[in-house]
Amino acid sequence: MHVELHPRYSETPQGIAARQLTGACVHCGICLATCPTYLDTRDERDSPRGRIYLIKNMLESGEASAATVTHLDRCLTCRNCETTCPSGVRYGELLDIGRDLLEQEAPRRRWDSLRRRALRTLLVRPRLLSTGLAFARWALPVLPPRLRSKVPPPQSVGVAPTARHERTMLALEGCVQSAATPATHAVARRLLDKLGVTLQSAPRAGCCGALDQHLSAPDSAAERARHNIDQWWPYIEQGAEAIVSSASGCGAQLNDYGRLLVNDPLYSAKAARITALAKDVGQVLEAEPLEQLTVDTRIGRVAVHTPCTLRNAMQQPALIHRVLTRLGFEVVKNLPDQGCCGSAGTYSLLQPDTSDRLRQSTLSALTGDHPDVIVTANIGCQLHLQSGANIRVVHWIELLDSTP
Repeated sequence: MHVELHPRYSETPQGIAARQLTGACVHCGICLATCPTYLDTRDERDSPRGRIYLIKNMLESGEASAATVTHLDRCLTCRNCETTCPSGVRYGELLDIGRDLLEQEAPRRRWDSLRRRALRTLLVRPRLLSTGLAFARWALPVLPPRLRSKVPPPQSVGVAPTARHERTMLALEGCVQSAATPATHAVARRLLDKLGVTLQSAPRAGCCGALDQHLSAPDSAAERARHNIDQWWPYIEQGAEAIVSSASGCGAQLNDYGRLLVNDPLYSAKAARITALAKDVGQVLEAEPLEQLTVDTRIGRVAVHTPCTLRNAMQQPALIHRVLTRLGFEVVKNLPDQGCCGSAGTYSLLQPDTSDRLRQSTLSALTGDHPDVIVTANIGCQLHLQSGANIRVVHWIELLDSTP
């Protein structure tokens, strides 16, 4: 696909990168069959190919229409299309550039901008979010049904390990997860403790930057990455083996630090090191002697939901299946689904109708073989699926925990 850049973009790093990324597309249309939003609307503009054409038009004309805003906003950033593209188009990277340019070419209405900024403020501050959740639980009887379904019950985190091991790893505790489902991180800490690893926290580390990145605020995302690198670096110099995430959405962002800061002379080498050290908790556990764990597999039949970030961005489509099967759990065979549950960060809040339809499709696939529990690996997916499910949805590592 040939692109003639508008003079305003012809000498900019974003324009040059976008031209290269767009040029890889041969507009074959194979991506349409794997795109959840296209399968939902059957609108070509809601497909990767259609969105690439919209971005191409913006790059060439220097202008963006309301339709461009609508259809780029509808993208889940699930990156399903990348797994089937014969030309290897790095669609996720192109979409990030397109959305950033779109903010400049088609400024949003004030209410829309304020709403997106509010999400970027609230969801990355665990203490503020914890306060909001506590109030929501208190007001649960009077909340509208849609909002009520999204409020998770309070969790007990259980007993924290006290031993200090020679082997150490760093924890990315997550923003929403640490407020909404704090038991997940507590379980990860206990499991690694039983395997002889201390999971440390860097107290001043913060949000990974994923929300900023996907809400068209790449400068803020990059600044969060730099801040975290500064906080983690002393621990890395002291021998931390990995940076462990139990939320695959955050893990996928860490995997991108090297790319996001590749042109930063002060941080590019450190960012590449962070990307090399970033591991999903499942990757860490799989490499350890799991036979040392005491696991109760009598929970029943388990349906596994693999988040898009784990499957496509981190390229670990069978990780949860492998670990659970190795430990003796009965993992059911799911019906085919469209590949994304509709959570997608803030997507379920900004595009609720599409998100709900995708959730229902995913739940139909997950429950087709009548499981007793659904497990997943990402906090957003967990909360979103639970809000529409009639059986329990938990983070999969919680099945491995035998500590009260």
